[in-house]
Amino acid sequence: MSKLYKYNRQKAIEYAKKWAFDRNSKYYNFEELGGDCTNFISQVLHAGECPMNYKKWEGWYYNNVNDRAPAWTSANYLRKFLTNNKERGPIAEVSNIDSVEIGDIVQLNFDSDSIFEHSLVIVDIKSPRSIENIYIAAHTYDRYNYSLANYYIQELQFFHILGYKK
Repeated sequence: MSKLYKYNRQKAIEYAKKWAFDRNSKYYNFEELGGDCTNFISQVLHAGECPMNYKKWEGWYYNNVNDRAPAWTSANYLRKFLTNNKERGPIAEVSNIDSVEIGDIVQLNFDSDSIFEHSLVIVDIKSPRSIENIYIAAHTYDRYNYSLANYYIQELQFFHILGYKK
């Protein structure tokens, strides 16, 4: 088994804060193509020092708008990548509210179809731990330090980033 490297949560959060209400010109803005939320979350993970995984179709990478893995910009593909990746890139596990940290990922399902449509990053956690005390950053509807309780959702899932592999 290859070594697991430490995810830089502070760099991830600094990136989220800097770009939550703006767009980094190094990346295409997918706002008009279904939303920019997962693109933003992928950028945050990458800023936290997670290297890209260039495995065609199943990887997690971005070179340009026409050369990227589905997991870079699609909530459901990112979900699949995070829960199955054992190679290069971020390594995550499905988690719960008691185990998450800043820099971890949240995905939301807005209806009862089991498809998660929105990706967010945790930027602050207050006590006691509750949905009301988890604060996120996101794109599409740009947010920073926004309570998770403000979303009307059917289901949510937390992903704890364990680290990354090179």
